[in-house]
Amino acid sequence: MTGTIINAAGIILGGVAGLTVHKQLSMPTQQVLKIALGALTIYVGLKLTYNSLGPGFLLALKGLGIVVLALMLGRLTGRLLHLQKGLNHLGQYAKQRMAQAGAAGSNRFSEGFITCTVLFCLAPIATIGAVQDGLSGYWQTLGVKAFIDGLAAMAFVTTFGWGVLVSVIPVVAYQGTIWLAARVLAPYLSNYSLLDSVNATSGLLVFSIALLILNFRKVEVADYLPSLAFAPLITWLWR
Repeated sequence: MTGTIINAAGIILGGVAGLTVHKQLSMPTQQVLKIALGALTIYVGLKLTYNSLGPGFLLALKGLGIVVLALMLGRLTGRLLHLQKGLNHLGQYAKQRMAQAGAAGSNRFSEGFITCTVLFCLAPIATIGAVQDGLSGYWQTLGVKAFIDGLAAMAFVTTFGWGVLVSVIPVVAYQGTIWLAARVLAPYLSNYSLLDSVNATSGLLVFSIALLILNFRKVEVADYLPSLAFAPLITWLWR
């Protein structure tokens, strides 16, 4: 659960910094941080995929084929389930909460708690990172998320106040539950040599998040989340 703890610490530190500094980051600084964050996300994602494809050209080629097929089936399933559309609606809900935060009589603490809970918990990287941490102890993805959430908390806390910091509780509960479920499944996946395919697939999903951070391409990451279930299934069948 290392990644979730780091993520929680990032939110708290970002929120405290926002409350004490009372100064927004300059645009040049934001651009530098954005590029650095994108590069770090690319490294984290591709490193996990590379290390999980297996030794030797033929095994790596087979592993890559499984990943591509899992992503195709995952995206089809995600679109049928409207996963990305659902998250987009929740994002719009969070924006409406932010717009109402300055309204007379609004409860800033409650608005901040709800808004940041939605944003921090339901981002696809939360699910992907918690799964990686639970299956193989790969906490680096949630480390990237800690940086993202910390910067967001630094900005949101000036509008919502302490409610932003309290949102760390549902973040730990949500990601911790996913981590625990993945932890339970890890021995089974490892015993049947199914773990590498999940890690390789999740690594490419992390890489796609970097494309969003750097504004290179709009990727509907949430629609690809079912790929994490298809990867071990395809590996099991493709023996």
